[in-house]
Amino acid sequence: MLARKGLLPDGFLLTRLAEDQNTPNRARTRIQRPRFITKNGSCNVAHKNIREQGRFLQDVFTTMVDLKWQHSLLIFTSAFLCSWMLFAMAWWLLAFAHGDLEPRDPDGEPGPVPCVTAIQSFTSAFLFSIEVQVTIGFGGRMVTEECPLAIIVLIIQNILGLIVNAVMLGCVFMKTAQANRRAETLIFSRNAIIAPRNGRPTFMFRVGDLRKSMIISATVQLQVIRRTMTAEGEVIPVCQLDIQVENPLRSNGIFLVSPLIISHTMERCSPLYELSAQSLASEDLEIIVILEGVVETTGISMQARTSYTPEEILWGRRFVSIVTEEDGRYCVDYSKFGNTVPVKMSSLSAKELDQTRGVQEGGSDGHLQGWGLVRAGRGGFRRGGRAFNSAAPQPWYTHTEKPEKEVERKGHKKTVKLEVIGQQTEEDGLGEMSD
Repeated sequence: MLARKGLLPDGFLLTRLAEDQNTPNRARTRIQRPRFITKNGSCNVAHKNIREQGRFLQDVFTTMVDLKWQHSLLIFTSAFLCSWMLFAMAWWLLAFAHGDLEPRDPDGEPGPVPCVTAIQSFTSAFLFSIEVQVTIGFGGRMVTEECPLAIIVLIIQNILGLIVNAVMLGCVFMKTAQANRRAETLIFSRNAIIAPRNGRPTFMFRVGDLRKSMIISATVQLQVIRRTMTAEGEVIPVCQLDIQVENPLRSNGIFLVSPLIISHTMERCSPLYELSAQSLASEDLEIIVILEGVVETTGISMQARTSYTPEEILWGRRFVSIVTEEDGRYCVDYSKFGNTVPVKMSSLSAKELDQTRGVQEGGSDGHLQGWGLVRAGRGGFRRGGRAFNSAAPQPWYTHTEKPEKEVERKGHKKTVKLEVIGQQTEEDGLGEMSD
């Protein structure tokens, strides 16, 4: 659809189709898991058995904005028709009570002044009701000074008509200017990747903005949704864990002037720390991406969402570069937005890599890593039954004797510990005085 509107080149869709064909679809051979957030950002949650339906009527405006367009247009039309019919009945009853509907002889004497001129039936009363509420006055029908009650009805209909117009037009405006409309031009890569960056396994995905108007104060938030079990045996079907986004500013803010690759390093405190290439296919998790910001042109807050399941996370691949410099300006090639290339990467998890690196470094240079050490006898330590030289750096918890200080007294050198040096000095002074 975006290519048909001219927002994306046709090559983008052709590249995406070729990428989907070459990528093995693991979802075909496995049962497809339900997801909480779909790829277009909508919530895949059904609310059932809600007994307190009256709570939705306490916030009528939000309820009407959340309705579908066909329901909103039905309510919009019904509100105006009902108000016109209601006041048409009031005008007809007023004319009937005053005697304005009685047939008169056009050649006879003129009758009493009517409350509303030119009302002879319910149809004319309905037309006059429309003229009063939407200010379409043709001059044929008007309220006279004969009936004060008619003037009161005119005032009430004008006030209620303004309220109906304000509410209905406000609902239509809010539906057309919703935050998710701006999110239609924010695109996320179809697949996320896990590739090494600075020597660490890193989870990455790409996000871009198709419009020239920027998103002010844009922030990205990542969450992992997975099924967990507590120590007491309680099963939590939806456990949300935040993921820290890599940013030198120590915040989740981004400057979305061009497509960016959002990354998360899989460190010890990461929920993806124990994720490996083999366990990725069997993991029951979903990574949700939430991008929030303020639209520059309208000042309305917006939010774009997407999610990645294990079938959509590629291990050992990297995004290709799509930003080039041409004629003194930066150009973005959206036809390669989701393209990836394979990279050399271990299939072990970040936890297994840390353990493997620790053992290799300890065995190569003989230095202890400070974990997994036990006493190996006098003057040595061992790890897993292997003794190490005591000349190696000892861990922080090894007991060391406090340094001693040499003090000269009458040509003799005496070794005194630091904690008793003050007491020993006083004893030496008393001895000299006695001599």
